[in-house]
Amino acid sequence: MSLIAYLLWGVFWVVSPMQNVTAQAPKTNSATSNWKLIWREEFNNFKGKIDTDKWQPARRGGSDWNNYMSRKGSLYKVSNGTIKLMGVVNKDKSKDKAAYLTAGLITKDKFSFKYGKIQIRAKFKSAKGAWPALWMLGTNRKKGGWPYIGEIDLMEHLNYENQVYQTVHSYYTVKQGGKNKPQSHLPTKIDHTKFNTYGMEWDKDKIIFLVNGKPTLTYPKQTYRGKYQWPFDDPMYILLTMQIEGNWVGKANPKDYPAWMEVDWVRVWQKK
Repeated sequence: MSLIAYLLWGVFWVVSPMQNVTAQAPKTNSATSNWKLIWREEFNNFKGKIDTDKWQPARRGGSDWNNYMSRKGSLYKVSNGTIKLMGVVNKDKSKDKAAYLTAGLITKDKFSFKYGKIQIRAKFKSAKGAWPALWMLGTNRKKGGWPYIGEIDLMEHLNYENQVYQTVHSYYTVKQGGKNKPQSHLPTKIDHTKFNTYGMEWDKDKIIFLVNGKPTLTYPKQTYRGKYQWPFDDPMYILLTMQIEGNWVGKANPKDYPAWMEVDWVRVWQKK
C-alpha cells in the first residue's frame, strides 16, 4: 500500500459510520470486536416519516399493552434523529371511542433475529398510568400463542418510578409457577429523566440483560425444568410501545398527558 493510500485509509477508518456506532454504543461484558452489526435504526433518514421497510405501526388489540394503540400519524413524531411515540388523551371520540391513544412500532414480518445482542437508547416523558416498553416476541406461532412463543422485556417503566423492569415470560413462568426458578424478573434503578440504554445479550444457553452497558440479570436455560422453560430458540422481533393504563400500571391521570417515549436508536449485533 502506498503512503497516500495508507493515509486515506486511516482517515476513512476514523470517520467510518461503523466505527462511529461502536464508539457511541456503551461497553458491555463482551468485547465489541466479537460482534458484527446486522441491523440498525437511527431515526434520522425519514423526513419525519416511519421507515416502512423496517417498521409497522402496532394495531389495536385486546391486551393491556395495545388497548389504546392507534396508527394516527400525529402520534409518531420523527425529528432530530429520534422518534417520539406519543400517548395522549383522545379529545375527538366521533370516530374512535378510546379514552387515550398511544403509538407503537414493531418489526414483525420485517426483521427478526435469533441469538445476538440488542441495545436501545431511550427516555420518557413520564405520567401517571404511563407504561412505555421495549421488548421482543417470538415468531414461531407453531408453538401456540403467547406465552408459548416467549417474550423478552428489555425495559418496562411505570408511572414516575426511578427504576425499570426487565423480564422473561414463557408458558413456564406464566402458567407453571416458574418465575423464580430461576429468577426471571428484576427492577433496576435509573434516572428516568435522562436517556438510558437498555438491552440484552442472548445465546443458546442464557439471556444477559443490560442497562447502560452493565449486566443486571442473567436468565439461564435449564433443561431439567421441562420443555417450556426455554422457548428462546427461535427468531424474535422487536416492539417499541408507548402504553397507557392496564392491570399492572393502574389508572392514568389525564392531566399528566401528553406523555411519550423518545427513542434515539436501535442496534442489533450477532457474533462473528
